Amino acid sequence: MGSTGTVLRELRGAQKSAKGVSLYSRYVNRPVGRVLAAGAYRAGLSPNQVTLISALFTYGAVASVALVEPSWTLAVLVYAALAVGFAFDSADGQLARLTGRGGPDGEWLDHVVDCGKLLLVHTAVLISFYRFGELPSQAWLLLPLGFQLAAVVTFCAGLLREHLGKAAASAQGPSWAATPAAPVSRVRAVALLPADYGVFCLVFLLLGAPGAFRAGYAVLAVVHTLFLAAFLAKWFRELKALRAG
Repeated sequence: MGSTGTVLRELRGAQKSAKGVSLYSRYVNRPVGRVLAAGAYRAGLSPNQVTLISALFTYGAVASVALVEPSWTLAVLVYAALAVGFAFDSADGQLARLTGRGGPDGEWLDHVVDCGKLLLVHTAVLISFYRFGELPSQAWLLLPLGFQLAAVVTFCAGLLREHLGKAAASAQGPSWAATPAAPVSRVRAVALLPADYGVFCLVFLLLGAPGAFRAGYAVLAVVHTLFLAAFLAKWFRELKALRAG
């Protein structure tokens, strides 16, 4: 094995495209994930093991939200665990590209963990609202369900867009696939910040103030719903254009 510095340099050369990635993921989560991937490589861990470590941090934090009464201590611990879990979620793919040990099984496991995360984090908020929240109205219990719907549909629709786009590219031959990609947009990277999972995790720092947490969570729910509508329209147009092409 090379030195940690050598591994980090190799990881920098094995990054995914920054297109469609928010500033948080590009400048915070991926660099932290790179350090974790280098450590995992030095420790001899496989990408799938790193995925399971990510799940351990994330699901542990989610369980805490559902089972423990909100406090400022819980807020810090939950946010830290979610942020570390998200960084390990980046590290598994980076380690797979570095070692060449990635495959359909690893991609499948990563998506299963991600899907479970999106389902459970909003379920945990719903349980916390019900068990510990002095809600102004029972209608607040519908908020996590709506947020969950927006998050899961965005995730699944995005995966389908990627899969169907690749299938169309393969069917239309190398000339279509060789079309140059659009340059990375800094404006788009900033605009995507509210929809980034890492930014969403920040709201849990407000768990110690239930009213502020509900307000912040509600704002993010509205923002994610608006992003979902925009993404669905965009992806539908893109897939329709592929059919026409």
